[in-house]
Amino acid sequence: MDTNLLIAYLGIAIMVGLSGIGSAYGVTIAGNAAIGGLKKDPKIFGNALALSAMPGTQGLYGFAGFFLCQNIFGLLTPEITAIQACAVLGSGIACGLACLFSGIRQGQVCANGIAAMAQGHKVFGNILVLAVFPELYAIVSVALVFLAGQAVAAA
Repeated sequence: MDTNLLIAYLGIAIMVGLSGIGSAYGVTIAGNAAIGGLKKDPKIFGNALALSAMPGTQGLYGFAGFFLCQNIFGLLTPEITAIQACAVLGSGIACGLACLFSGIRQGQVCANGIAAMAQGHKVFGNILVLAVFPELYAIVSVALVFLAGQAVAAA
């Protein structure tokens, strides 16, 4: 049964690792735009800070998936079955990839918004709305982890 636990923890590592990488990239993409934008208009700092922080949530979704598997469903035990381990691995890969790309793309949306604000456009509210769309897919991936965990926890 050690192999099953190894497979499950591989899924957790992929989920947490890729979601964290997505957040790191997204935050730095938007942060770089904020630095450039502040050179043009220092008054946008508060809004630029908020937009720069938005992609940081994807990393939290990876940890949420881990807590779902560990604490809610109790899957990460030596008694885990092969089916349960494969479900953790599969949902970990799906969640990790969704959060990776969501974080990067959300950072790009936020960066474009920061650049627009630096040019004098009043688009902060609009950018917040548009930046939520990539976030939706990260949230859906956590829902996948929840549903997969719920389905195999009783198995």
